[in-house]
Amino acid sequence: MNTHRPEKLWDIFCTVIDNHGDLGVCWRLTRQLLAQGQSVRLWVDDASALVWMAPDAHAQPNLQVLPWAAASQSEVLKSLKPADVWIEAFGCTLPDAFVAHGVATHPQQPAWINLEYLSAEDWVPRMHNMPSPVMSGPAKGWTKRFFYPGFTADTGGLLRETDLQERQGRFDRAAWRQKHAPHLAPGSLLISLFCYEPAALPQLLAQLVGTPHHLLVTPGRPLAAVQQALAGMAEQPNWSALPYTSQDGFDEMLWACDLNFVRGEDSLVRALWAGQPFIWHIYPQDDNAHHDKLEAFLEWMQAPESLRQAHRVWNGMEAGEWPALNAETLEIWSHNTQTKRHQLFGQIDLVTQLIHLVG
Repeated sequence: MNTHRPEKLWDIFCTVIDNHGDLGVCWRLTRQLLAQGQSVRLWVDDASALVWMAPDAHAQPNLQVLPWAAASQSEVLKSLKPADVWIEAFGCTLPDAFVAHGVATHPQQPAWINLEYLSAEDWVPRMHNMPSPVMSGPAKGWTKRFFYPGFTADTGGLLRETDLQERQGRFDRAAWRQKHAPHLAPGSLLISLFCYEPAALPQLLAQLVGTPHHLLVTPGRPLAAVQQALAGMAEQPNWSALPYTSQDGFDEMLWACDLNFVRGEDSLVRALWAGQPFIWHIYPQDDNAHHDKLEAFLEWMQAPESLRQAHRVWNGMEAGEWPALNAETLEIWSHNTQTKRHQLFGQIDLVTQLIHLVG
C-alpha cells in the first residue's frame, strides 16, 4: 500500500545531449518514482528545458533538482543525506568527488544502476540486470547493475504511469482538435511532426499539398526543418507551429492526432501508449548502428511491409517514394500499434521493476 511517504532516496544523474530525450526520460522516471512515494534528487548539467517540460517541478514534494557541478562541491556533499539508490542515466559517469564522498559516508553500498538506452535488439534480455564490478577508483569492490528498458517481459520494461489509461479515458479529443486545428475538415487527417531532419520530409510535405490534412509542427529542429523544406516549394500544405509544451501536453497531442511522427526514445514510448499510427525517427549515429536498432524494433512490432518501408525511407535507409497516407494504409498501421500496445500493457512497467530490484 502506498502511504505517500518516501520509502527510498534516489540520486538520478543526467547529462543533456538532447533536451527532449535524455532529460525527458529522466523527468518521466522522476515523476513516476515520486508518484510511488519515493524521494528523488535529480542532478542535471542543463535543466533549462524543465521550464516548459515540467513547469511544476519546483512545487514537487520530495524532489530536489540540483546542478551537476554541485555534486563535486564539498560543501554540498557534506549536506547530503546518503541515498539508497544511484542511477547513471544513459551511461553518464558519476563525478569522482560524489562517489568518494558516498564511499566514505554510506553505511553500505547504495544500489548502483546504469540505466541504459532502449532497444529491441536480441542481446538486450541477456544483458539486462547483469552485475558489473567496479575495478578501480574510490568505489573499487562495489558493484553496478545494468538495467535495460525493453519491449519484452525479460527486459526492464517501459516507463508507464499507473493512471495512464484513466487519463486517456478522460481526454476530450474533439475539444483538443478544435482548439489546435479549428479549420480541420471532417474526415481529414491531423498529423503531428516531431523529428530531426529526415531526408523524406520534402516528400511528405509535397504529398500533403492540396489535401485537407493539417500538419502540427513541434518547435525547435522540426520547425526549422519544415521552414527550410517549404522555402523551395511553390505551394504549401496546411500546417501550423506549436509552442513548447509540458510532457502531459505532448501526450495529449499524440492522443489527438491521427498520425504521429516521433523521434528518439521518450516520444517513441509515448507514441506506443497513444495507440495511434506513428513513424519513428531514430537518433542517427555516425556508424549507422541505428539501422540495426530500427530493424530490430520493426521486427518486434511485426510491422506490415508498408510501415517498414515508411520507416526506412523516413530514416534515410533506402530511397523510394513515401507511401500514400490513405485510409487503408492507416488502418493497417493503427491495428499494428493497437496490438502491440495491448501486449505492452500486460507487462510490468519499468518503475515497478526498478523498485523491486533495489528492494
